Amino acid sequence: MFIRSMAALAGLAVVALGEGARAQTPPSAAEIAAYRGLHAAAQQGDAAELRRLAQAGANPNARDGAGRTPLHVACFARRQDAMRALVDAGADPRAVDNQDYDCITIAAVADDPPTLRAAIAVGGNPRQVTSPYKGTALIAAAHLGHDEVVKILIDAGAPLDHVNNLGWTALIEAVILGDGGRRHQETVRHLVRAGANRDIADRNGKTPYDLAQARGYTAIMALLKP
Repeated sequence: MFIRSMAALAGLAVVALGEGARAQTPPSAAEIAAYRGLHAAAQQGDAAELRRLAQAGANPNARDGAGRTPLHVACFARRQDAMRALVDAGADPRAVDNQDYDCITIAAVADDPPTLRAAIAVGGNPRQVTSPYKGTALIAAAHLGHDEVVKILIDAGAPLDHVNNLGWTALIEAVILGDGGRRHQETVRHLVRAGANRDIADRNGKTPYDLAQARGYTAIMALLKP
């Protein structure tokens, strides 16, 4: 029974990882070639052109076919000056695209600390619930082992114990979707030091420690041991 439960859980993890990767979608080459106005200037990082267009009446919260605003495009393109210019022009720093991703989560998934810091500085909300999984940027970063991003988000006030619609916290995702390596170990270390609750279990009643033990992640087990 335990083996069957773990196999089902592993299958769910693969589904979550695959769907999450598809949902986090930067503009394609074709979309970028078709961009005009603010979206094009955001992709190019042309802050002066962004200011000119906004002053001429362009909508800083306009959407492309995937629901991306120019700010999302600037975030995907790692154009921090463009992000600041857009927010100065009235762009919503907490806007989400059609998959419910905001700039903070985009930067977190991209393992991009400079863009993440810019997204927070212009008014993004590290506590915001995002993604089709009703998670947070912290959960997404923990699952990927983006340890520096995790620390930035923790310092910015991201919720440590949010549970997404899969029933997983950042700690659980760092174990169940992690590889047990150095960056996931550091991720778990940051979360534990910040006070993340190690006793919150998944829907099968397994704590992060139980999940680490099942995978043989001894270094993470040591971090999670009561």
